[in-house]
Amino acid sequence: MRVTEIVLPAAGEPETLQTRVRDLPGPGPGQALVRIEASGVTFAEQQMRRGKYYDMPAFPFVPGYDLVGVVEAVGEPVPGQPSPAPGQRVAALTKTGGWADHALLDTADLVPVPDGVDPAEAETLVTNGATAWRMLHRAARVRPGDTVVVHGANGGVGSVLVQLARAHGVRVIGTASARNQDAVRAMGALPVDYRSDVLAQVRALAPRGVAAVFDHVGGPGIKDSWRMLAPGGTLVSYGSAATRDEPGNGRIPVLALVGRLLVWNTLPNGRRAHFFNLWAGRARRPERYRARLREDLAHVFGLLRAGTLTARIDRVYPLDQAAEALRYAESGSVVGKVVIAPGAPAVR
Repeated sequence: MRVTEIVLPAAGEPETLQTRVRDLPGPGPGQALVRIEASGVTFAEQQMRRGKYYDMPAFPFVPGYDLVGVVEAVGEPVPGQPSPAPGQRVAALTKTGGWADHALLDTADLVPVPDGVDPAEAETLVTNGATAWRMLHRAARVRPGDTVVVHGANGGVGSVLVQLARAHGVRVIGTASARNQDAVRAMGALPVDYRSDVLAQVRALAPRGVAAVFDHVGGPGIKDSWRMLAPGGTLVSYGSAATRDEPGNGRIPVLALVGRLLVWNTLPNGRRAHFFNLWAGRARRPERYRARLREDLAHVFGLLRAGTLTARIDRVYPLDQAAEALRYAESGSVVGKVVIAPGAPAVR
């Protein structure tokens, strides 16, 4: 069959994205042909188009960190691997390849999406939901009654973190711009203005410190995130947005950040610093990694279906407007997730 996909040919502006049509073979053993209903725009694509994502493939490639779609055909089953039936809606973490109308994927990497869940809504919770769930429950291990700080509480991962934490009985302080504070407050969090002295604002709300801080910004502000912690608290760093536009090798800020966290872990104050990587463990223990991903996303999709989680979709773009979707995602005005959906109406 023929597949239409978006290609990032080299580092450059969003307008350098190209549309390619090519032949796609049928699924081989342990593979499924998935008709993609929705993919998303993440911070990873923003860094990849700059050539600065830490673990990106060589150019050219098809972006698309995750996807939700429907299985159209399945190859010969592989013993011990799940084999979804045609017609089953599934989700997948792909890192690349999601900005297309079809994809060949390993059946072992597919996670069932419950009936009755909208595909675009489910898509907002693949990367963001798995990240938020794991940081909250596996990295920080927060408990009901704890107080935590979520930086970028109105963003894709941040808004899911706030909702999951509130559902777990956790008090949340969320940083946001002044125009987004009402949205943060509506999710049940206490908003603080990130343009002011965040450390002072947090200390006023939590004088004894907080149990966890979730920081996607990195840069010099990571020091204040560390200072916000109570004894025994955990700093979870999961990005370096502050260095997005800095010239040079994109790995250097990440390595510097990880090095700083490692040093902090040696201090005798009972606090912990953790650099979260959604892909950690996949290469060494792939079966365990996949089982945990299915388990974590089952929790998240279940909360979505029950109405406990709300999928926050900012805009939905068709596949041929991927460049516009990427540019809008970088505009600084996004609340929630930007979704790319083949067949969606054009955004004017």
